[in-house]
Amino acid sequence: MAAESDIHEELRRLRARVPQLAGALAAGADGLVLAQDTPGIDPENLAALTTTARGLAAQLADATGQGDFRELLVRGVHGCVASYAAGPAAVLTLLAQDPVNVGRLHLEGRRAATRIGELVDTATAPPAKPPAKSPAKHPVKSPVKSPAKPPAKTAARPPAPRARTPRAPRSKPPETPAPAPAPTPTPPTEAPTAPTVARTTTES
Repeated sequence: MAAESDIHEELRRLRARVPQLAGALAAGADGLVLAQDTPGIDPENLAALTTTARGLAAQLADATGQGDFRELLVRGVHGCVASYAAGPAAVLTLLAQDPVNVGRLHLEGRRAATRIGELVDTATAPPAKPPAKSPAKHPVKSPVKSPAKPPAKTAARPPAPRARTPRAPRSKPPETPAPAPAPTPTPPTEAPTAPTVARTTTES
C-alpha cells in the first residue's frame, strides 16, 4: 500500500509518546497487516486475532444497541491490549505493559487511529476523475449556403399555333306562342216558335 510508510511513521511516533507501549499494529478489515511494530510477536497472527476480536465486539455493540464499534480493551495480569477503529477499513491494536495510564493510552490511541484511518481512506479511494472540459464558446456560424445554380437555358421553342374552331351561331330560343284565348260560351239559342194558326170554327 502506498500509505504503508506513513502508517509506520505514525506508529513510531505513537510509541514515542507512550513509553509503556510494547508494540503497535495496523491491520485492514480483512486481516492483512498494513504496518507493524511488534517485536517478538507474530504480526500476521496478531492481525488475524485483532480482526476476529473486532468482529465479535462489533456484534456485541450492535446487539446491545451501542452503535458502531469504536474500541476494545482487554486487560491482563501484565498489561492490556487495546484496539481502536481506524475508519471503516482498518483497526489499530496497541500492546501496553503495566504500569500504563489507560486514559493516556486511549487519548493517544484514538488520535493515531483517526490519522491512520485517513491515510487508509486516501490510499484506497479511487482516483478522482478530471473535470470535464466545457466546450469553448464560439459563435455558432450558420452554414454558408451556396448560391442556387441558375437553371440551364434551353432554346425557346416558338409556341405552337392554336387551331381556331369556328364558333357556332348562337340560336335564339324558339318563341313560344301566346296561348289562344279561351272561346267564350255562347248562350243557347231558343228554338223558333211556330206561328199560332187561329182556327176559326164556322158555325154551320
